[in-house]
Amino acid sequence: MNIAPPLLFLGVRVEQFADDWTSARVSLRVRRWNSNHNGAAPGWSLFAMTDPFFGMMAYGQLGSGYRVWNTTAEIEFLAPGRGRVRSTMLMPRALVNDIRRATADGAKSITEHEAEIVDSNGDLIARARQQLYVRKAVHRN
Repeated sequence: MNIAPPLLFLGVRVEQFADDWTSARVSLRVRRWNSNHNGAAPGWSLFAMTDPFFGMMAYGQLGSGYRVWNTTAEIEFLAPGRGRVRSTMLMPRALVNDIRRATADGAKSITEHEAEIVDSNGDLIARARQQLYVRKAVHRN
């Protein structure tokens, strides 16, 4: 993941990705080359810190028999992000089991997910929200 071009070029690093797909922790060290004119993390970098991970964790637990994608996403900027900023995202097994049950008959599931981005002091600098759409895959011959 750390060499995926969108994350690599923004400076986003995956610090931990749980083997069971239930959590991911990422960080961004704000430097001169990846900061904005105020010396803070640009919004697109903060957004990229959370963008792919909820879908990846859901898909990793559900498997290839499902289609998973973000339908909406938003980020609320609360304070400038300087130094090293981090986010931990969770996809509990219980939630994925609920998604599996909701989609068992072919129906769709839409779930809301939120991640907080904090600075090295633990102060909240941004809150990202995503909506995930999940449905069983339809295989055609």
